[in-house]
Amino acid sequence: MTTALVRRRMAARLMNWIEAIVFLAVVIGLAGCGENKADPKAEAPPAATVEPDLDANNFKVDHPEQFPLVTAIEHKAAPALNVTGVVQPDIARAVPVISLAAGRVVEIKARLGDSVKKGQLLLRVQSNDVSGAYQTYRKAENDELLARIQLERQQLLYDKGAVAKSALEQAEDVAKNAKAGLDAATEQLRLLGIDKDHPSGIVDIFAPISGVITDQQVTNSSGVQGLGSPNPFTISDLSYVWIICDVYENDLDAVRPGQYADIHLTAYPNRVFKGRIDNILPVLDPTLHTAKVRLEVANPGMMRVGMFVTATFYGKQSETRAAVPAAAILHLHDREWVYTPVPTSAGHFKRLEVVPENMLPGNLQEIVSGIKPGDRVVSNALVLQNTLEQ
Repeated sequence: MTTALVRRRMAARLMNWIEAIVFLAVVIGLAGCGENKADPKAEAPPAATVEPDLDANNFKVDHPEQFPLVTAIEHKAAPALNVTGVVQPDIARAVPVISLAAGRVVEIKARLGDSVKKGQLLLRVQSNDVSGAYQTYRKAENDELLARIQLERQQLLYDKGAVAKSALEQAEDVAKNAKAGLDAATEQLRLLGIDKDHPSGIVDIFAPISGVITDQQVTNSSGVQGLGSPNPFTISDLSYVWIICDVYENDLDAVRPGQYADIHLTAYPNRVFKGRIDNILPVLDPTLHTAKVRLEVANPGMMRVGMFVTATFYGKQSETRAAVPAAAILHLHDREWVYTPVPTSAGHFKRLEVVPENMLPGNLQEIVSGIKPGDRVVSNALVLQNTLEQ
């Protein structure tokens, strides 16, 4: 047997073995696919373990003795109700400026917002009413003169027995009527501000009271209606003003007529004024269910019509509140906080939100809610906050 023949036979046997092995592997693979199925639970990732986060307002310090504590004291305070309001003029102190003559404005001596004195010239009006009034006056003056002359003649004739007494009485009656007509015409000129001896077509209009011009309805060359609307000016005496507050229906039991309130102006927050409730209007706003509460306040000169205010009403029964040093309160993120120790864990402090109210004597701050009298807080919250931020 040759060497080449032997090699061919060995290669053929090797190919047969390889084909057998591949066939066997395919059969075994198909059998395994039919017997074993995938398990979703076994293939899923293991369940996550959830651990609670620490309270963001709890802090631990190494040397708590560096932050001394103080005890919140007890403070008796009357319950307060804060409402908003607007400064308005007292209607009883607002006087319209009336022109008795209709005409055209030729000169304005005052403007909206000006302070004026009683009797001050405000504007001048050119009016045809003056001509008519002066004509009526002149006619009444002539009629009175004629009636007086006729009365004197009748008196002379009656004394000589030339006329009857009835003629004298008739002359006396005519003279009285003529005198009454002259007096009325003279008074009309006086009301219009016209000098009967020096008549003019210009009517001067003066301020009836002292105050501030809060409304102006005329300009140069505009028309003015005699005794008509709108009035040229309105002058308000602002020495006393009204503050109109909105009080919700649920809080009406906290206000009563005659009660005094503290007034804080938004423009002057450090000033406190006193106002007395003059009236509580009997009709509620149908939308907001608020009642208009009217306070009368003496105006030192800084209250302007339209200003926003905050009115604080105090109840009769006092409430018990806490008070702590002002340094114990931390202003952070537009809120107020204090630090109090955690009793069950040494060196731990908890940050509590509080609602402060008024400053008290001794640099103490009144606390409405958040802590109660007897609670212990860090005396200087800013120092502890700075330590925690380092």
